[in-house]
Amino acid sequence: MTGAVGRLVRHVARVLGSLGMWAVRRRHGVRSGDRAFGYTAPETATTYGIAFVCAVETAGMYLLLPSWPIVHAVVLVLDLATLVLVLGLHTASVTRPHVITPDTLRVRRGAHVDLVLPLARIVSVRRELRFTAPGAAQEDGVLELAVGAQTSVTVELDESATYVRLLGGRRQVRTVRFHADDAPGLVAALTQARTGPSPCPGRPG
Repeated sequence: MTGAVGRLVRHVARVLGSLGMWAVRRRHGVRSGDRAFGYTAPETATTYGIAFVCAVETAGMYLLLPSWPIVHAVVLVLDLATLVLVLGLHTASVTRPHVITPDTLRVRRGAHVDLVLPLARIVSVRRELRFTAPGAAQEDGVLELAVGAQTSVTVELDESATYVRLLGGRRQVRTVRFHADDAPGLVAALTQARTGPSPCPGRPG
């Protein structure tokens, strides 16, 4: 499959595959020596609350509709699919953290954002707590990957990077804002990775 439909199908496959990775406690794209940073804390309670509501609804419909077999089967399948999707979207974020390697910063948001930024292209990184209204238009050249309507780390590049949207659209960005549960730790680790060990380190960007 090609085009937007193919990309959407592959995205759903990654989401469902995340459930298996989460069950066996594996993380995608994290190798020995890499530093991984999660970003799910602002949405975890809400996600599990939605999953609980879906589970209650599934059980309720299962008990209420046995006299209508076809409706019963259709509603059961839809309710189970919704529950699996909700859990899959959450586990996609859990199993795909941000990753700092010796050469790159890999910024992610679930199974639909995976932006690799060479450390050599990063000119500054800082902890910066910002709140974003849901659905707000993004500034030109800026990518905001909010979690729970907030970002906590800002990275600026010396040249534009290409961000590919879920359905294949492309944007050029020079500033990337995202959330990390341990924002100070990520900023410190990224600063160290950019500058390397030094007896007299310069001021972080």
